[in-house]
Amino acid sequence: MCGRFALFSDPPRISRRLGLSEVKAPWQARYNIPPGTWIPAALRRDDDSPLVLDEVWWGYKPHWANEDAPEPINATVEKVATSNYFKGAFAHHRCLIPADAWFEWVAVDGQKQPHFLCREDREPIWLAAIWAERADGAPGCAILTEPARGVAKAIHPRMPLVLDDESLEPWLDPDMTDRETLRQAIHHLSAEHITHWPVSSRVNRVVNDDPALIEPLSGH
Repeated sequence: MCGRFALFSDPPRISRRLGLSEVKAPWQARYNIPPGTWIPAALRRDDDSPLVLDEVWWGYKPHWANEDAPEPINATVEKVATSNYFKGAFAHHRCLIPADAWFEWVAVDGQKQPHFLCREDREPIWLAAIWAERADGAPGCAILTEPARGVAKAIHPRMPLVLDDESLEPWLDPDMTDRETLRQAIHHLSAEHITHWPVSSRVNRVVNDDPALIEPLSGH
C-alpha cells in the first residue's frame, strides 16, 4: 500500500521535469505526508485545460458517491480499470503525485519498523494516481498500488505504482482512455532502481515532520 510519503524536492525541480510553466499551489518540504491532507499533483481539470501542479485531497470520494461511500487513499492496479467506483477516473482523470520517497513498515520483534524507500539516485519519483471531483468541488485522489517488486517485497507485499520517465506523458494524456492501450504504454520504474533503509519510529506520528525522519538508523 502507500499510506505515507515524503516530498522535499522544490516546486521548480518538479515542474521542470514535466515542462510546466505554472505551479498553482507551491509547497514546502514535507517529510511525513499522511492521507487526509492536501498534496501536490500534476493534472488537467478537463481535457482542454493545461497541465498544472495543483493541490488535491488525499482521499478519493467522487461527488456522485453516497454519503456513506468509502474514501480510499489507494486503488489497486488489478481493479482500478474495472471497478465502478474507479473506472471513470482511470479513463479520464489520471494524475501524478510527485514524491521523493514513501514509507512502509515491517514487523521486527513484535514491533513495526518504518523503512524509507526511494530511487537509488535520489531523483524524485512519480506515483500514478486517479482523481475525482469531490462534493465540495475540489479534486480528491487515490494512489495506485501494485504487488511489491525487488527489495520492496521484503518490507510489504504491495507498493505504490512508481512510473518510469517514459510513462509520465502517456499517463497524463487525456486522449488515452483505453485500458489495453494504457497497459501497453505504461511501465513501472525498474525494481533495480529502488533502495531502502530503516528510519526512526518517530515517523509513526504524523506530527513529526523534519529531515531527521529520513536518516538511516545508526548502524545501517
